[in-house]
Amino acid sequence: MPEALWQKTAAAQAEAVRGGEVSAAELVESHLERIAEVNPRVNAVTQLMAERARAAAELTDRRRAAGEELGPLAGVPFTVKETTPVEGVPTTFGVPRFRDLVARADAPPVARLRAAGAIPIGHANMPTLVLAGMHTRSELFGDTANPWDPARTPGGSSGGDAVAVATGMAALGLGNDSGGSIRVPAQFCGVAGLKPTTGRFPADHRVLGPEDPGPASQALVTDGPFARSVADLRLAYEALAGTDPRDPRAVPVPAYGPPLTGPVKVAVVADPGGRGVHPSVRAAVA
Repeated sequence: MPEALWQKTAAAQAEAVRGGEVSAAELVESHLERIAEVNPRVNAVTQLMAERARAAAELTDRRRAAGEELGPLAGVPFTVKETTPVEGVPTTFGVPRFRDLVARADAPPVARLRAAGAIPIGHANMPTLVLAGMHTRSELFGDTANPWDPARTPGGSSGGDAVAVATGMAALGLGNDSGGSIRVPAQFCGVAGLKPTTGRFPADHRVLGPEDPGPASQALVTDGPFARSVADLRLAYEALAGTDPRDPRAVPVPAYGPPLTGPVKVAVVADPGGRGVHPSVRAAVA
């Protein structure tokens, strides 16, 4: 049975679009069909941006037909956490009060993924106002289920994006993290996630106005991607790294340091909680 388009890696999806093997429109439709099939069971995608995604895909296809060079993530669908503005779409934080809080502009990481050719396909669920961050349940959208076992939590607070990526509803997800909000759902859902150092990716978490939400959230929360492979995570990292006029903290440094000349030293924590680890997990880590 041939591999469905949504099953391909983000790198393979973009390569197929750039090479004309498939159209961006076909790629987006494959993911929309996957969302229609899976999302009723897991409740990860909250606001579907179907028509916007179709329009962006058609523009990508016109650009390719005109001979324009497409970006490294050409046509690749991605989800965006409900905390993060997507132009023309409400940024709800999972609460009814903000259901009409329509974003005037893309947040910097959304804009950078778009600039690389990726296409936002939907917002993804999160805990209400991130107040119950270890499980993805919002007042506005309800509970998100773990894709492997609906009786278990997908983690949080970026659980909707982790589930969307794990189930193939999107090739990439854009979450954020201050105390585990990318790392926890990535582990619980079996995908790759990255919480970068502050300043590596440009960000602007002011949603309600210039003073919102204050220095603590601006300094503590860092945006970061989800993917189903480390190679795809690298592609997202390269697209997200850089500067933006809206974020004076974003550091203008190369995406990678100088080549390593000696052995790499890595620390491995075999028993993170100090209370024992299942033998199969310990063996896999070893």
